[in-house]
Amino acid sequence: MRWNHPEKGIISPLQFIPFAEEVGLIVPIGKWVLHEACKQWRLWMDHNHFEHTFKMSVNLSSRQMYEPDLIELISKILNETGMDPHFLEIEVTESITMNLDRATMLLSKLKGIGVSISIDDFGTGFSSLAYLKNFPIDRIKIDRTFIKDLSNDISDQNIVKTIIALGINLNLKVIAEGVESEEQLNLLRNYGCHEAQGYFLGLPMSADNIAKIIYSE
Repeated sequence: MRWNHPEKGIISPLQFIPFAEEVGLIVPIGKWVLHEACKQWRLWMDHNHFEHTFKMSVNLSSRQMYEPDLIELISKILNETGMDPHFLEIEVTESITMNLDRATMLLSKLKGIGVSISIDDFGTGFSSLAYLKNFPIDRIKIDRTFIKDLSNDISDQNIVKTIIALGINLNLKVIAEGVESEEQLNLLRNYGCHEAQGYFLGLPMSADNIAKIIYSE
């Protein structure tokens, strides 16, 4: 998501999302984003026939996770937009592990309605790894801080290899965030990382521009 400000132009979510979380605006913003993402997925599916239907991933903030009507909200949006829940992936951060019991219950309910779950920014949050055993998650996303200097930092290389091995051993898919060079991508391939995202692979773009790419495949 980008904020197209009338005077300042395109503003990164790194600038406005923390403020939105601080003042409580992240909840209505999050609802809007989720609805628009599911609606857009349905539009893409209706206008093209894909051999393999792709997932739509949507971030949820920790504040959204503890909204009392979260499960009902997601179910309602899925019904309204006609999106198949098996193709929706909810991304949460490690901050939800502050309350393991409540987080486990919420994530179990999410799995119950058919959506996939991933842990975003893995490795930058709380140190306890107990949630990897208890949470019904499908994949972990290696935070970009470990990818940025991957090509020349031995410590980052060892951390990334360890996270990938951990994911594989727990039957979790692993995706690397913030890939910005071919060298980083090749290293990740050699380490056995399943997927990658970042500016080297694709820049943020509008729904119309994404459509031009996926319709041409």
